[in-house]
Amino acid sequence: MPLKPYACANCGHWQRYFAPPPDCPVCTDTRNDLPEDGWRFLTVEEVRPMLRGHWRRLERDLVAFSVSPPLGLNGTGWLLLHPEGNIAFEAAPFYTNDMLAEIERLGGIRILAASHVHGYGALWQLQDVFRPEVMAIQKEDLRLTKAFRVTWPYDEALEIAPGLVLHHVGGHYEGQAVLHDAGRRILFCGDAFKVDQDAAGNSTAVSTHKAFHKSIPLTPGEIRRYREVIAGLDFDTVCTPFEHAPGIGREIALAVLDDQLRGPPGVRHLPLDELRRSATR
Repeated sequence: MPLKPYACANCGHWQRYFAPPPDCPVCTDTRNDLPEDGWRFLTVEEVRPMLRGHWRRLERDLVAFSVSPPLGLNGTGWLLLHPEGNIAFEAAPFYTNDMLAEIERLGGIRILAASHVHGYGALWQLQDVFRPEVMAIQKEDLRLTKAFRVTWPYDEALEIAPGLVLHHVGGHYEGQAVLHDAGRRILFCGDAFKVDQDAAGNSTAVSTHKAFHKSIPLTPGEIRRYREVIAGLDFDTVCTPFEHAPGIGREIALAVLDDQLRGPPGVRHLPLDELRRSATR
């Protein structure tokens, strides 16, 4: 019986299975909620007519891909344009034909990677269509990659292209990694940080967490690991799987982590103005 992709209707996580899967490993994890109306898994044929594809070209040769209406966690797929081959980090929940055609027009994909399972989206589609040389995932999260084939598992750090380094930070997920783009001065931070934004896309607050919606905080040891890695990176913008946040740089990120280390654990949405004042002290 052939394997085919199925998406969880609750969170959007894709698995390849020979029939609708028995459950979803993302939803059954403590960081996520179970579906209130029971399991429902969608085939590609069901998903494709549901969605419209969108993309926008941002500064620094960065393109953001997304869909509407929302599918599951509804993350963003980042495409980093590079003369020696484009890099896709994280993925949209699904790629419509026009999204795939735009990626092809922009030069395809040479390297695929993601921070953790909440950013996987439809990585399997990008691998199937563009046959990239590398699919890089940190070794602790390999159990969650049933929809695609990892070609380059790694330990603590991996330079996937000159100036582009994956750093294992753990915390939110055991295998969570951040991607530091030294040339663009961007930190693709996974869910190490959550950026609150208003309707116009302006950043208003920043937090860090083990489980955002359930307000489960990180441990002091996990925060120290984040800080150990991030203190050595230079950036002035963060991109989560959901937000593009210019103006949030290393000093603001460290101020969020230092707040956690000073007080009791908690998921605190720290106003950006307050963080800027802390960063300049």
